[in-house]
Amino acid sequence: MEDLTKKDKFLEGKHLVVALSGGVDSVVLLHYLSKFYPNKVRAIHINHNLSKHSKHWETFCKTLCKMQKIDYKNINIFVENTYNVEENARKKRYRALFSEIKDNEVLCTAHHQDDQAETLLLQLFRGSGVAGLAAMPKIKKINGCELYRPLLGISRKKIMDYAIANHINWAEDDSNQDTGFRRNLLRIKFLPRLNEMFVNLTANIARSAKHQSEALELIRDLAELDINSYSLIINDRLQVDGLVRLSQRRMSNVIRYHISLLGYVSPSNKVLQEIITLIKAKADAKPIVSWSHYELRRYQNELYFFDEYQTHIPKHCDYFESLKDLPNFEIRYRIEGQRIKQKNKKHSQSLKKVLQEAKIPPWERGRLRMYYVDGKLRAVEGLGEMEEA
Repeated sequence: MEDLTKKDKFLEGKHLVVALSGGVDSVVLLHYLSKFYPNKVRAIHINHNLSKHSKHWETFCKTLCKMQKIDYKNINIFVENTYNVEENARKKRYRALFSEIKDNEVLCTAHHQDDQAETLLLQLFRGSGVAGLAAMPKIKKINGCELYRPLLGISRKKIMDYAIANHINWAEDDSNQDTGFRRNLLRIKFLPRLNEMFVNLTANIARSAKHQSEALELIRDLAELDINSYSLIINDRLQVDGLVRLSQRRMSNVIRYHISLLGYVSPSNKVLQEIITLIKAKADAKPIVSWSHYELRRYQNELYFFDEYQTHIPKHCDYFESLKDLPNFEIRYRIEGQRIKQKNKKHSQSLKKVLQEAKIPPWERGRLRMYYVDGKLRAVEGLGEMEEA
């Protein structure tokens, strides 16, 4: 879509959720979607509680939706006003938004062509590769939800023209003028000067992002070909024996692709080289590589990836669900020298040996939940039902 006078074919028949900040871009998006898709739109406002005007923006959005008879919800989040506040706010905002999206809904954000150009330049200044320079995709699946950017082909000027022509009011975010934020500095100080020298600058930069996006798809296609040809992923774990058959470039490509599928932040080139060194090292080498709050471990020629923020969240377990409501139900954990007797086994065995035979990695063994009823072991997470301890 390159103008605001036509329907967006992708949105036909869908239920839409607008991430409504109160700024001109999101207010125009709400107006446009409500006009072309009546009774199919609702809005969510995220109050970051970072500005003294936060409550005013929340009230503005609520009043706007009430006047237009659009279903509205406000969500409060709290972001520490410390280093990299923009990134922390973005992560919390999307986490809150996606938690509200229903199965039949599409989340729509108001990113536009100028935002795309700014994003590419910021990624370029960071030394990003193809994935970074591809900037923002028009459509993306995150946690099973669809994120769509209807205005990505529309310039900021056209959005402002639409707002004026339709007598639309919006709320100004005072932080948009703070050049202490790199994006604002780029938009306010540098891009206007560059626009004087280069015709259609933002459109051309956005087009470059599209070219990078196409290149990224080809790179991902190659990763999938390698994964399928060499059986590189089994049970969400990368297989070392297959990876070492690839050239280093293609090995790196598969690793980055797998990390992106997990939704993790891509590692730096230095960290990626540490991962490759770990893959090529002997089996008894140091088996851990860390970056940000992520971690990779090698065990029995498989690579396990972890998000440290998620490792302590208990996984779903059918045995837990079937036993938890029984009287005198308890959860215990492994103790040294423990023996167990699995269902349909004739003899008891060392729990340590059973865990080894089940190929459960050492770092997971101490966290496995053991389910007791009336003091008797009934089941062990990851192993199954027990007859007696």
